[in-house]
Amino acid sequence: MEKLTRNLKFTIRLLWKSPGLTITVLLTLALGIGANTAIFTVDYATLLAPLPYPNPDQLVVVWSKIQTFHNGISAGDFTDWKRLNRSFTDINAFTGGAFNIASKEQPENIDGWQVTPGYYKMIGITFLLGRDFLPEEGKVGSDHEVILMHKLWAHLGSDPKIIGTSMRINGEPYTVVGVLPPGAYDRGQPQLAVPLAFKPEQLNHDFHWLLSVARLKPGVTIKQAQADMDAVSVHIAEENPKSNKGWGAFVEPLKNDFLPSERKQTLWLLLGAVVFILLIACVNVANLLLARGMARQKELAVRSAMGASRRTIFEQLLTESLLLSFAGGLLGIGVGYGMLQTFIAIMPEGTLPTEADLHLNLPVLAFTLLATTIAGVLFGSAPAWYASRIDPAETLKEGGRTGVGAGRHRLRQGLVIGEFALALTLLAGAGLAIHSFLNLLRVDLGVRTDHILTFFLPVPDSRPKEPEKIIAYYHQMLDRINSVPGVTSSTAMTGLPLYGAGFGMPFTIVGKPAFNDPSMRPNTGFGMATPAFFDTFGIRIVKGRGFTEQDTASSVKVAVVSEEFVRKYLSGTDPLQQRISVEQLIPGVTKLGPPQDWQIVGVYHNIRRGDLREDNPEMRVPFWQIPWPGAGIAVKTANDPATMTKSIADAVHSVDPEIALAEPRSMEEVRDRLMSDDRFTLTLFVCFSVVALLLAGLGVYGVMSFSVAQRKHEIALRMALGADRTRVVGLIVREGLVLAGIGLGLGLIGAVFVDRSMQSTLYGVGKFDVSVFASVALVLVASALIACVIPAQRAASVQPMRALRSE
Repeated sequence: MEKLTRNLKFTIRLLWKSPGLTITVLLTLALGIGANTAIFTVDYATLLAPLPYPNPDQLVVVWSKIQTFHNGISAGDFTDWKRLNRSFTDINAFTGGAFNIASKEQPENIDGWQVTPGYYKMIGITFLLGRDFLPEEGKVGSDHEVILMHKLWAHLGSDPKIIGTSMRINGEPYTVVGVLPPGAYDRGQPQLAVPLAFKPEQLNHDFHWLLSVARLKPGVTIKQAQADMDAVSVHIAEENPKSNKGWGAFVEPLKNDFLPSERKQTLWLLLGAVVFILLIACVNVANLLLARGMARQKELAVRSAMGASRRTIFEQLLTESLLLSFAGGLLGIGVGYGMLQTFIAIMPEGTLPTEADLHLNLPVLAFTLLATTIAGVLFGSAPAWYASRIDPAETLKEGGRTGVGAGRHRLRQGLVIGEFALALTLLAGAGLAIHSFLNLLRVDLGVRTDHILTFFLPVPDSRPKEPEKIIAYYHQMLDRINSVPGVTSSTAMTGLPLYGAGFGMPFTIVGKPAFNDPSMRPNTGFGMATPAFFDTFGIRIVKGRGFTEQDTASSVKVAVVSEEFVRKYLSGTDPLQQRISVEQLIPGVTKLGPPQDWQIVGVYHNIRRGDLREDNPEMRVPFWQIPWPGAGIAVKTANDPATMTKSIADAVHSVDPEIALAEPRSMEEVRDRLMSDDRFTLTLFVCFSVVALLLAGLGVYGVMSFSVAQRKHEIALRMALGADRTRVVGLIVREGLVLAGIGLGLGLIGAVFVDRSMQSTLYGVGKFDVSVFASVALVLVASALIACVIPAQRAASVQPMRALRSE
């Protein structure tokens, strides 16, 4: 202990005497360790930490299975699962919804949940105030209770006596029975929950509109629960062959079940990127310490001559490295915290699960300590080992001139080569992300995005469902919106272009062989739209016609389909001669009616949706033939849509004063939100790559500067013998570029692996993107050239006679 204390005191005095070196090392390490701390915090909270609920491994999601796809569940399936399963202590269903709550000025629209009673108790939520829904509150007529998320409770004034009070939701009184604690549920969009009560017509096996979460009984495995649900699904299919033949169930862990696999992969790739940054930082620091060790050769030789053993010198130098690394680690925690707050600020909403609590905790700090220790050993061992092996007699015989051993010079060169290889690998990842993002920007979306305002009308479920009343309501709404100055046209539709048509429906082509198993029928996006839909969004009709005001409930049922629908299902036929049979959607009711035939009258240009990466088959029918209570509205404007939101909202409220505009956004905002994940990933990769590029450039600069300083006598001799400035500059630059070139060659191998790892997250990028690899290689070579030219110019400015006299 005494020896360690002595080493630490000596190290602190020594570092204090070299403030420039100390600060450079600390900042380099803080950057590398900080980036690792921030990204590991995200990865740990998302991928590694257990869910913040009691016995989280018992919580599972139960999906309906159709062919090999996950699907929502029907109310009939849910009630049968709840009754017949033997694996769950409880199973609950939920679905999202939009709610209008009363405010002083205009109705306010917020997102919320409908959940079956017992949902929060099953999850294991301890209420801040009040309680969960009671079983009897899950019945129609007794379902006017509400549970508030903590953020909504705070928005309403944080009244501790709010339990038992009434608030108006969708124009009707609801009694507040509970307030959830702050935490996971505050990080999502929903702000309240109401009981999910099934009406008699909803208890069918046809309409899949729910999600379900269950808790396994103690000792029951997921594999056992899956076998149980397989048997339950077979039993339900035997009793309901028309609706359930071919359907099954998936039982999966709740943790990250709703997180796309591509996003999980991106998180691991980002962690790999910051590990590369830490390695590059360690290489830089190792080079600095090697240079410092060479400058201290005489001091170390004197200590060795006075009796200090190699082990003592090694321990002293390693102590210096570890002290630097721990100081850099402390700074790295601060840098990591700042980076983490920046990530949270720019991260798109919904990127991570709501359970992911992003804060520095003990596991994260333990990771930082481990990274710090490894960094200290990595960058400290080689310099300490080389310095401890000096020959005191040989070094003291050199006098004031410090020579550089070939082994040490090769080590420094090897470190620079490794630095460039790591930098190229990381830059390749950023280049691939940039190329993919640029490809997405050039995608033909199939719709115009300028001068269009979109929003949804969250019509309460208690409103009339008669088709005639729905049609009259939307005729009046669109007429009033069209009368607003600056409005060019408006349309009502289910779904929203770029998000989807609204429904997914199985279908058959009339005249083709019928399917013995209905579950094997193909599926298509299915939606309704008023006649102005195609003009408002600038969607091109490539064949036939769109909708007209004459396409009403009393006329022939017509449909238009996308080009992808034709390519996938009607190839080799005239689509305008085909009819499509789809089960009837009953307005406002979660139940399917008998099949209806729809005559195709037009084909429209493909509309991208979701991640915008591929075309999807779609089928749209006239809104006036299947009116739907809660629809979306799109308004084409002559001016900036943002400036017209209030006047359009006033027009809506003049028709329906109790309804609020839900999610009012321009189509440009819709497009940007859909691309936000790609933009966020791109931003992180580019930022980390710039850091890697700077560190790599500094590494080359440091090596070449030290090489010039050590070879001052050689360079002076060359110039004295007739070498001109150009030849000296070329000599130094060539040496640096050779190191960079070798590093680029090795880094190319890593770049290929990165390309393959990122393929599932990229768009329009090949498995070996020569243009990206060539571009990043040029950037690195340019940085190496700049880093070499400065010390080369310094070398060429040497005065030969003065340098030789000083030696």
